Amino acid sequence: MTLAIVTGAGQGLGRALALELVARGCIVAGLARSESDLAATSKLSATAGAFHPIACDVSDYDALRGAFDAIRRIGPIAILINNAAVYPRRDFLDETPESFMHTMAINLGGMVACSRLALEDMVSRGTGRIVNVTSFADLAPIPASGAYSVSKGAGRIFTRALVADLEGRFPDIVISDWIPGALRTAMGLPDGIHPADAARWGAELALSSDPSLNGTLWERNNEVLEPQSLKRRVFNRLMLRPAPTPRMLCAA
Repeated sequence: MTLAIVTGAGQGLGRALALELVARGCIVAGLARSESDLAATSKLSATAGAFHPIACDVSDYDALRGAFDAIRRIGPIAILINNAAVYPRRDFLDETPESFMHTMAINLGGMVACSRLALEDMVSRGTGRIVNVTSFADLAPIPASGAYSVSKGAGRIFTRALVADLEGRFPDIVISDWIPGALRTAMGLPDGIHPADAARWGAELALSSDPSLNGTLWERNNEVLEPQSLKRRVFNRLMLRPAPTPRMLCAA
């Protein structure tokens, strides 16, 4: 069976992603800080023994190495969904350097560390799938969101940097960004998307390993294409080339 890691699997979107992947036949190692939250996720799993709860803070890199050692005893890591994040909602004048960097350590540092550890398996096998749950929060930050906006925007840069380093040598290690949209979770909005609906898109993306997905950005269930310059658009029109068409994931 396919072994997937989902970080932040104790609540919200992470829990929904873990349950959706189990329902689709995966073995899932779920990471979260709270053992009780992970136990609740485990009870909701449709298949007994398919969800493996691992209590770990992704900002504690020594503990994270131990967690990945335990996961490798289950099997080779095929999929990583970097979902763990915090949103402290603090005005910058209420931040300290330590509090700001703690958010960075979870939202960005956890993504970096988990990716590096998962790649030890993926590179040795030549295949793998990484989906980084990111955000457009950096494009127009709202008040009291500085650390969150910086860390989530940096996550998209990290994805592009990973692709730049790996794509040429390991074309079957496929890395994408996914922005699930505003969710009906503790970090989201009361009228947001239900996490179970978003999880169907995220699971579909994580289970799709076509190399053409490498470096792509997805918002909800739609591919977000890179904007083309006017010169490129005119050239394509003169050459009678069709405009690129964004792809869609399965409907929720």
